[in-house]
Amino acid sequence: MGREQGFSAATRLEPEASPAGVPAMRIVGITAIALAVSMVIQNAMFMATDAPGYGDPIEEVFAWHRENRTVVAIAVAQEALHIPLLLGFLTGLHGLVAGHGGATWSRLAVAAGATLSAIFALYSVLWIGVALSVGEHTEPNPTFELAWLLHAAAFALALPALGATFIGAALAAHQSRLTPSWQRLLGVAGGSLLLAAGAASLEIADGSPLLFVGLPGLALWIVWLLATGVRLVRARTTARPDTASTADATRG
Repeated sequence: MGREQGFSAATRLEPEASPAGVPAMRIVGITAIALAVSMVIQNAMFMATDAPGYGDPIEEVFAWHRENRTVVAIAVAQEALHIPLLLGFLTGLHGLVAGHGGATWSRLAVAAGATLSAIFALYSVLWIGVALSVGEHTEPNPTFELAWLLHAAAFALALPALGATFIGAALAAHQSRLTPSWQRLLGVAGGSLLLAAGAASLEIADGSPLLFVGLPGLALWIVWLLATGVRLVRARTTARPDTASTADATRG
């Protein structure tokens, strides 16, 4: 009984990992945390500068971009960082769950994440176009208005792609015992909100408040990334039987 208890205590993991798998888990976890922290900083920057919404008058949108070109430059640079972080996290997660359950959901997450990355690349390019079209103008021009509408449409289309990514990653991580049940529920709930908002992409691009249906899902995605990242970084190595025997002998 003493030997069994010693071995059980030595091998209890949060989450479970082999000695070779711990470094990989920690790298994937750090990637998830970096992505989440960057997204938090980006959104805090938008709030601090009172960034316009897609439903705001075009004159206000124009004035904000004329006065905050540096903010746009920083945000676009962050998006360029988010793409490799997202793809790195999802492919790393797929490697962790392979052979441990959840591989099908992980493949969905990788495919949806690749689609999301492509959409965000387009989103960033269009935002650069919005900033550049301000130029020396003192009021909105047709080029600016078109670029802003396309930028909004790209963001709206990103919502369902993120929803599918979120659901796939959350279910894959849970089925492979990397995350607890509450994180699975977080993923399903947040992903469903994003998918629901994505069904109204045209309305959202036109400034509809239906965007606020998806924003809680985006917040839950950030929370899930942080929780998953911390959990993976804290992964511990499984004890070998001889280690357990030594621990048991010492205990005795």
